[in-house]
Amino acid sequence: QVRLVESGGGLVRPGGSLRLSCAASGFIFRNFNMAWYRQNPGKGREWVASIDSTGRITKYADFVRGRFTISRDNFKKILSLQMNDLEPEDTAVYYCNTRDTWGQGTQVTVSS
Repeated sequence: QVRLVESGGGLVRPGGSLRLSCAASGFIFRNFNMAWYRQNPGKGREWVASIDSTGRITKYADFVRGRFTISRDNFKKILSLQMNDLEPEDTAVYYCNTRDTWGQGTQVTVSS
């Protein structure tokens, strides 16, 4: 069974940092491109960042470039998102994704 499980969300002050993780199972992780998305209530799900299967090619949405870093460990089957200099606008549920498979999401709240 293909499964993605996110963790690492929480409450952080503006300017703070969080590191999200996504544990993958049920498929050959090293063969698949991966991505992070996020969604706020009342808004559609928006793409945040992507990484190719090797981990060498990364892409970012304009609103996070320079603040977030996507990475992966193909041995441990873990996708990560390091988020620095967080802003209240980054508050959302963050989802791990590959093709048509989604995790359950992890809540990130940025508030003073």
